[in-house]
Amino acid sequence: MKEASEEKLVSVSNLVTVLENSRTPEAAPRGHRLEDTHHHPECRPPKSPGPWEKLNVGEAMGSEPRTVSRRYLNSLKNKLSSGAWRKSCQPVTLSGSGMQEPEKIVQELLETEQAYVARLHLLDQVFFQELLRAARRSKAFPEDVVRVIFSNISSIYQFHSQFFLPELQRRLDDWTANPRIGDVIQKLAPFLKMYSEYVKNFERAAELLATWTEKSPLFQEVLTRIQSSEASGSLTLQHHMLEPVQRIPRYELLLKEYIQKLPAQAPDQADAQKALDMIFSAAQHSNAAITEMERLQDLWEVYQRLGLEDDIVDPSNTLLREGPVFKISFRRNDPMERYLFLFNNMLLYCVPRVIQVGAQFQVRTRIDVAGMKVRELMDAEFPHSFLVSGKQRSLELHARSQEEMISWMQAFQAAIDQIEKRNETFKAAAQGPEGDTQEQELQSEELGLRAPQWVRDKMVTMCMRCQEPFNALTRRRHHCRACGYVVCARCSDYRAELKYNDNRPNRVCLHCYTFLTGNGNALPEAKEDKRRGILEKGSSATPDQSLMCSFLQLIGDKWGKSGPRGWCVIPRDDPLVLYVYAAPQDMRAHTSIPLLGYQVTVGPQGDPRVFQLQQSGQLYTFKAETEELKGRWVKAVERAASGCSPSWPNDGDLSD
Repeated sequence: MKEASEEKLVSVSNLVTVLENSRTPEAAPRGHRLEDTHHHPECRPPKSPGPWEKLNVGEAMGSEPRTVSRRYLNSLKNKLSSGAWRKSCQPVTLSGSGMQEPEKIVQELLETEQAYVARLHLLDQVFFQELLRAARRSKAFPEDVVRVIFSNISSIYQFHSQFFLPELQRRLDDWTANPRIGDVIQKLAPFLKMYSEYVKNFERAAELLATWTEKSPLFQEVLTRIQSSEASGSLTLQHHMLEPVQRIPRYELLLKEYIQKLPAQAPDQADAQKALDMIFSAAQHSNAAITEMERLQDLWEVYQRLGLEDDIVDPSNTLLREGPVFKISFRRNDPMERYLFLFNNMLLYCVPRVIQVGAQFQVRTRIDVAGMKVRELMDAEFPHSFLVSGKQRSLELHARSQEEMISWMQAFQAAIDQIEKRNETFKAAAQGPEGDTQEQELQSEELGLRAPQWVRDKMVTMCMRCQEPFNALTRRRHHCRACGYVVCARCSDYRAELKYNDNRPNRVCLHCYTFLTGNGNALPEAKEDKRRGILEKGSSATPDQSLMCSFLQLIGDKWGKSGPRGWCVIPRDDPLVLYVYAAPQDMRAHTSIPLLGYQVTVGPQGDPRVFQLQQSGQLYTFKAETEELKGRWVKAVERAASGCSPSWPNDGDLSD
């Protein structure tokens, strides 16, 4: 046993001698070839490579150094990250006379470790030191570049050469008296986590290596000289740098085979299994480093598309979702396409740059996820729409499909839940029968603390406070920055500091001014309350507040020759009356029709979308957008005309 071990040590000594002599190629003995000193397929390419070896450093050697392609590196990284190598890479057990199977595997572990230490010696003592000396002498390339390329390879080399390899050698020398290896690996396995730093830096090192090989003739000259030596085996530095990336998986495979070959009652069974778990943990640690490296790389690419603005570049961020979406404008009729980047802590609302020089998108608004709320909007004009309400701004967004809307809302809610859980401020909202009242109270409590949802201009034709109709000259539309209502100039001629806007004074309506400042004395004297008219009733624009609501075309002289559209509502709290509004958010209807006793008939135009309401000389003609919508309206009006109760069970949702 000792003679065999001494032969192996001599073999390693010869190999290290060749590596050291490779610094000056002409000094290397001609009779010494690298492949002659290797005793294992890990260091010499096999004649018939298996699936793993096709991606391994040990490809068939050629006369000229070969380069590692970007596709090669990505393939290796993906294979290591997914664990696919466990299915394809199988260790080769050495044959030896007079050895039991476990001892053969330990012998193989020792020999592969000797070859691996020789490769680390080549990386640290030859490539690294030669490039470092050249950088110091000539200043043709920075020393820091060399240090980044080789990362912590010196620490890895010292660990294996001074600790791990001697421990393995001593244990195999004493195998007859102490046939176990699990305790040795247990003691040394935690140090293998240092590989995570090397793996994390691997792709960056490969990029720097390629850059400076092209940029610096001296850098390329040093590499070419070493790569052409016998010690390098005509392999490039990139090939040698792959060895540490692949080493931990090979430990795991050899240890698995060792455990399989151990007798059931072997004293090393428990220690070896524990050592295998620790090796697996180290492998997972390296895979986590790969995942983190990919996350940072993806994040950096996103920041480059955004122009690397200082206030958004943060390595701790995680991109949850990105993609195009339509923004519903409160002034324009057509929604505008925008692009969203949702991170774990913020939403970036962006527009594409017309001239994409250095960046693809311009950030219009940043909204913090903390304090954000998201909910679906019941909008007849824009289906698949949802509201994102944040402290800085509220956005009404429109998706292309129901599935896309749900996907976006789930992503937003996941980010909100995560940050609320982290801040330990998440509280389950108690919902009672007065759900609408509670929501209104909550909005009042948050008035000025978060950006409101702005009511769209076309949703109203009159001031939502004084109910006077708007016109283009004397009564124009304005938005209250606290509640989002569309109001006239007289009702919004007040200023209040809003916390969501850095406490700057903003235009607000009279109601919000009173609430935010508590100053009612400075207001003009309120007009004497007049009795509420029959038409002064909110439009109840949502299905939750109405039994039936949608736009209908108003036909006939009764409505005027232009045939305008009207927002028609049968409220839940007044189920026997049809209210017709100019717009969905109007606070006063221009017509109310008590439906009790009316007859529903088909329109004279022969259009299947037209229906009429008729009673004792009164005739109203309506036209729905679809036959299906017309059918629901006819059903709703017939029930109201017959005096049915508001519940209307088993009818489903009649609202549009």
